[in-house]
Amino acid sequence: MNGLKIFIAGHNGMVGSAILRLLKKKNAKLLCKDKKELDLTNQKKVINFLNKERPDEIYIAAAKAGGIYANSTYPADFIYTNIMIEANLIHSAFKCGIKKILLLGSSCIYPRNSKQPIKEEELLNGYLEPTNEPYAIAKIAGIKMCESYNRQYGFSHGIDFRCVMPTNLYGPHDNYNPISSHVIPALIRKFHEAKIKKKPYVVVWGSGLPRREFLYVDDLARACIKIMKIKRIDYKNFTKENCSHINVGSGYDLTILELAKKIMKIVGYVGELQFDSGKPDGMKQKLLDSSRIRKLGWKPKINLEDGLAKVYKNFKSYLCKQ
Repeated sequence: MNGLKIFIAGHNGMVGSAILRLLKKKNAKLLCKDKKELDLTNQKKVINFLNKERPDEIYIAAAKAGGIYANSTYPADFIYTNIMIEANLIHSAFKCGIKKILLLGSSCIYPRNSKQPIKEEELLNGYLEPTNEPYAIAKIAGIKMCESYNRQYGFSHGIDFRCVMPTNLYGPHDNYNPISSHVIPALIRKFHEAKIKKKPYVVVWGSGLPRREFLYVDDLARACIKIMKIKRIDYKNFTKENCSHINVGSGYDLTILELAKKIMKIVGYVGELQFDSGKPDGMKQKLLDSSRIRKLGWKPKINLEDGLAKVYKNFKSYLCKQ
């Protein structure tokens, strides 16, 4: 990667920052712009930026993301913002002659009743989970944009746009906002605050029965860079023209109850654990089939217990900066 000029959209987020950390070790020339410097929902600003800088590659890690509460409360924000970010970057890259993109998606693109573990071919094979449907539709639109540009301009313009669908992620620089956070940072914050305030119990949304798969974000960053380095012909051989995304997961899932108990132990909270079954659970199970990426030689390095311990340490550092 020596000498490559790479733009990381969303470099301050959990995923973007992990990709940034890894690419810094590869001696690439990195371009990074925060929201104040570049509004990715503004088409004119995006195309002017890309036309001026002309990066060799773009990693699209920028997104408006959140848990069940945030998705249910702000559906218009989620579908609009994410579609605009993807459309502006993908189309502007094409207009500026940038041939290589990696779009970061989400496992929520798959139907709520998908066969487990979920293969890439399950996309558009049923109804989506209602609690995050707007976000999922935006991500599906991004996948189909990449595939459409590949089909129409792959041969004539050398367009090579790729997509990665990670499972549920956690790691440094996660979002710990109690309203918009995902399950792991939300539980870490809840148990930590309950420990400090010596609360007798902690209430967790849902029944605790849904099963979820989790991946430490640095493992995803390794997968992303590996996928970008694959020769175009090899990438095509591992995917299909109308199903060109690649799942990235740990291959291991557990119930939310089991996850909560692991986090309780790591945080050191000794109170009671309660579940509010009146709150939505989301999908019953969401385990990805990651055989495509495994065949390419990737596998995760960080197990859940070690990853959670790292994240709790990061959370305490985050609190010190508040």
